[in-house]
Amino acid sequence: MTDQTRRLRKAVLPVAGLGTRVLPGTKTTPKELLNVVDRPILSYIVEEAREAGIEHIVFVTGRSKGAIEDYFDHQIELEAQLEAKGKIDILEMMNAELARAGEMSFTRQMQPKGLGHAVWCARDIIGDEPFAVILPDVIVDGQPGALKQLAEVYAETGGNVIGVEQVPDSETHKYGIVDPDARDGRRIRMKGMVEKPPRGEAPSNLSISGRYILQPEIFEILETQPRGAGGEIQLTDGMARLMSDQTFTAVEYEGVTHDCGDKIGLLRANVALALKRPDLGDQARAAISALL
Repeated sequence: MTDQTRRLRKAVLPVAGLGTRVLPGTKTTPKELLNVVDRPILSYIVEEAREAGIEHIVFVTGRSKGAIEDYFDHQIELEAQLEAKGKIDILEMMNAELARAGEMSFTRQMQPKGLGHAVWCARDIIGDEPFAVILPDVIVDGQPGALKQLAEVYAETGGNVIGVEQVPDSETHKYGIVDPDARDGRRIRMKGMVEKPPRGEAPSNLSISGRYILQPEIFEILETQPRGAGGEIQLTDGMARLMSDQTFTAVEYEGVTHDCGDKIGLLRANVALALKRPDLGDQARAAISALL
């Protein structure tokens, strides 16, 4: 078994999905580039990864997702216009998001076989070291960010670390759910997990919420992982197999989760994050109040 306490440097962002829950908005625009207030969802995700110390981000893309790569590149004409007009604050904000040298890689998921398959597609870039997985349509509004909270636990425990949050018992059939063994504050030692359990059969109400730190042995498992729920290769199923050899710790992170892959979730994220903005909060509150 590899050393499970090596420093976390890389993250996988699976961005090949079609965004069918927010059509027609995603017909020509990747769902990850839909706006929340004044910047795309993916901007929040990359910011969270960088805050957690991630040095290399691997985007697993699909057809019609070239705009994602372009977003983190220079826009020469736009930058020149902003500079000429003296809009330096906006220019500096844009430049802060640019990919740093060697920071980002892009690889294709050629077929929509599920999250587990998307993660497996990054295997050659990740190599033999631990890595994070961040679902790119889930914004977690937390201080510090959710991934940094997980990374702090990982630095102490090693192994595999999964972000979780509580959901109503009536909703557990919609999520991957962890089977807890013992709890120490916000840390939960895990003994199992199940993807979308039947109603009334969930082992807990702790849902896996789109933030993971995994050991590279998961790639060998995913290579032979049979299709699971929804006919897809499920990351949850692969992690359940890895658990027989390695430790898994769930972390109930502090923060508010916004599922931006859902129309109401995207709307809620826009409202919630606009209200928190020092420069926009009062205006946003007034505009919302006027509509109610």
